[in-house]
Amino acid sequence: MRVTGPERTRLSTRAALASVAMALSLLVAKVWAAVATDSTAMLGSLADTALDLVASLVTLAGVRIAALPADTDHRFGHGKAEALVALGQTVLIAASGIGIGWRAIHRLIEGAPTANAELGVGVSIAAMAGTLLLLSYQRQVIRKTGSIAIQTDNIHYKSDLLLNAAVIAALVLDQWLRVRGADAAFGVAIAAWLMWGAWRAAGDSVDQLMDKEWPVGKREAFLAAVAEFPELKGIHDVRTRTSGAHDFIQFHVWVPQDWTIREAHERLDSAEEALQRRFPGTEILMHLDPEGHTDRETLLPSHLTETRP
Repeated sequence: MRVTGPERTRLSTRAALASVAMALSLLVAKVWAAVATDSTAMLGSLADTALDLVASLVTLAGVRIAALPADTDHRFGHGKAEALVALGQTVLIAASGIGIGWRAIHRLIEGAPTANAELGVGVSIAAMAGTLLLLSYQRQVIRKTGSIAIQTDNIHYKSDLLLNAAVIAALVLDQWLRVRGADAAFGVAIAAWLMWGAWRAAGDSVDQLMDKEWPVGKREAFLAAVAEFPELKGIHDVRTRTSGAHDFIQFHVWVPQDWTIREAHERLDSAEEALQRRFPGTEILMHLDPEGHTDRETLLPSHLTETRP
């Protein structure tokens, strides 16, 4: 079960701080290695780590802002700060990919040998070991919190594993096996990988900012739970969205025309409380309609409405 409230904030903050600490450590090691080897692939790895540090700091800020309670200016809370932070990370990733690709292509055309491959390989292996530890910890936090900012950070660090492996391969081929141009060629491949990662990571962020509907499985699970309550037998015009750690669902529901307003609210409030216990972190908004009533005009296409007579 996912945690909410202060516990979610605590776990997400600790994961973001762990990312910052890892990025700082790797940045120092890779500056040393990039200067010593003059490797384009290592330089690409250094640039990616520098962006990791910036992204992790931004993620930390986003997690803290998203945890702020609703106020008079933000009545739905600050959850979308996580999506904004994640989208900002993708811009940084894409920018690093473009810069590294340009340098790698230039190096491929001009040609230049690398040096001290042993140092570069050693630093890359150490970086992979540290990254694996961070990824394991992030996965635990994501399972418990569902933080989209930490998820995007996790995607970025997953790409680091392949990136560091590419650096090792580039140095071995270029210096030990004398395959000239291998270092620059791997630099181009790393740039392409970063661009693909940016495109993939942007999807969830844009979905949240555009208030995309819940995934079908999640929506159906909620509707299956709703079906257990006779008071909610006629729900329709269902709308859903997600903002940070908070889910929102609103719908219309038919009530018998002989019910008083007080009776209808008491019955539906009881059902709402039971649903919120089963789906923590979900805000449920119900609109009462007389049984059989249909709106003359709806903003939703028919496949997004739900009626249970």
